[in-house]
Amino acid sequence: MVISVTALFALQATFREFPGVEDDHVPVPPDAYEKTEWAFTRLMYPSGKHASVFGQTGSWPTDFPKADRQFVQGVRRLTRIHTRSSEQVVDLDGDEVFNWPWLYAVEVGHWSLTDAECAKMREYLLRGGFFMCDDFHGSGEWNVFLESIQRVFPDRPIVEIDNRDPIFHVLYDLGERVQVPGIQYWYTGRIWEKDGKTPHWRAIYDDDGRVMVAICFNQDNGDAWEWADHPRYPERYTSQAYRMGINYIIYAMTH
Repeated sequence: MVISVTALFALQATFREFPGVEDDHVPVPPDAYEKTEWAFTRLMYPSGKHASVFGQTGSWPTDFPKADRQFVQGVRRLTRIHTRSSEQVVDLDGDEVFNWPWLYAVEVGHWSLTDAECAKMREYLLRGGFFMCDDFHGSGEWNVFLESIQRVFPDRPIVEIDNRDPIFHVLYDLGERVQVPGIQYWYTGRIWEKDGKTPHWRAIYDDDGRVMVAICFNQDNGDAWEWADHPRYPERYTSQAYRMGINYIIYAMTH
């Protein structure tokens, strides 16, 4: 999926608000409708039987839109990537996803993709797309994640990313990493949730050794972005989460 910047500008959909499902409201940036080189693209997915406490909207809007908009502020400050100040929400029911080279989903321990959505995700990734998933914890949520991702790629293994992989070094050197906790850390004092005591950075690779799916398991980069401006959230976790996300963006745009 090689698209010139000019072509990408032409294909970009207009920013759209979702006020009825916002988890953490922040004002819409004044330049929200600018067409740029890169935009934070959040996946809207069905939770189905896994919706649990998330209600009718499911789990996809967790931390939305504050995490998205605060993260892109960091991308703008720390890189020269022409970055839109607002996020883009897409689903897998049409072809809009093909216009966005980088895709993010949160709480995938509660998703439930349809067969058609699994097929669309597979096509998107094999055509050059990059998918980062984040904020799910423990063996139960891992098994739910597997139900869908193994229908996307039934024949490709999920492996631990080697510390030497370029994805950890494309801009920031992240050969050494720590577990990034969610805001539950404030009231539990634990950096882990459920039985997810060990953080994992896992991936699904294509035939050429490119990371297609970057899996942030037993960690919560989204909360680190969302609460980066709060004095109770430790800076060391936010710092890693920003650097990790930026590395993944640059990797996705160069590999």
